[in-house]
Amino acid sequence: MTTSKDIEIFLNRSGWQNFERTQIKGDASSRRYERVSSKNQNAILMITPKANPKNYEIENKKTNNRERIGYNSLARLAGNRLEAFICVSNELRIRGFSAPKIFASDLDMGLLLLEDLGDNLFSKFIQNNKNQEKKLYYAAVDCLAAIYRCTFSRKMNFKNSYWEVKEYDDLAMLTEVDLLLDWYAKDLGHLIDNQARQEWHSIWKKLFVTFKSAASGLGLRDFHAENIFWLSERQEVSKIGLIDFQDALFVHPSYDLVSLVEDARRDVSPELEEILIDRFCQKAGIKNDEKFQSAYAIMGAQRNSKILGIFVRLAKRDKKLQYIDLIPRVKKHLMRNLNTPACYELRQWLEQHIPEIFYD
Repeated sequence: MTTSKDIEIFLNRSGWQNFERTQIKGDASSRRYERVSSKNQNAILMITPKANPKNYEIENKKTNNRERIGYNSLARLAGNRLEAFICVSNELRIRGFSAPKIFASDLDMGLLLLEDLGDNLFSKFIQNNKNQEKKLYYAAVDCLAAIYRCTFSRKMNFKNSYWEVKEYDDLAMLTEVDLLLDWYAKDLGHLIDNQARQEWHSIWKKLFVTFKSAASGLGLRDFHAENIFWLSERQEVSKIGLIDFQDALFVHPSYDLVSLVEDARRDVSPELEEILIDRFCQKAGIKNDEKFQSAYAIMGAQRNSKILGIFVRLAKRDKKLQYIDLIPRVKKHLMRNLNTPACYELRQWLEQHIPEIFYD
């Protein structure tokens, strides 16, 4: 376990003296963040429990290898592998996006010293500047479209760090939607038997075929109003400060758009949602046709199913009860997804096996 003394040695070695450390509110992960201040300079310290490489997928074509390794491998999560953050950050930065600069790193200790992007989280800035909501969301969508238009190598490296970005494949997506069954449904007293689970998987696999209608792009995988910053002094797409992208995968272009618009933590009006979807497609060079709209609804259903399971898990297992308050909004998003023609069969399954999901 990394101690305060370890951190002090790391910061001293990185050129920081007579500094102050202030804790910053973190996310749902095991990572911790601190702001380090010294002589009118700030940086962000990321403190991560040491990663076990065995918990991430070893390059192996056999599916059962991922099942043996565990959840991170199944869902293709980087977990606490700092190499992922370092490499993806570098690739974004060299293309002009505002990912944090890496000032110093100690992978063995699980420490990164990062550029401080400030305090203007989207959610906070919009709350204090409601008349600028549309402008900020336009900028965020333009950033996503620009990321989609960029070509990224699967094998990334920066200095002594290496990372391979993988596909968001069927196994990863199925692993995530199963969280709805294993946590949300179970919490309601429903134990989904093997036959019902196989039907659930079969429905999703048919839906996932829709994602082949567009070329995959780099998806940051957690792009929402409490994970992006407004950097008004910068230009064009660099106005959007990016964090929490270590789990990036190659995925259908609707993924991060859904994450932004169907936000679990704040409401985006349906009218603005339509405008943002259309703007994204125009900027990304994608037709906003029936295929894309179906893929968007299916991706929304997949993501919101996962989130419902995660929020129950965070509340029940990790005692983070604040996530219970977010469940009604996520359910509302899921209901809109399920009311589309593309998700009709999925809706039928849920009505039969978890009818309470439709209750207010």
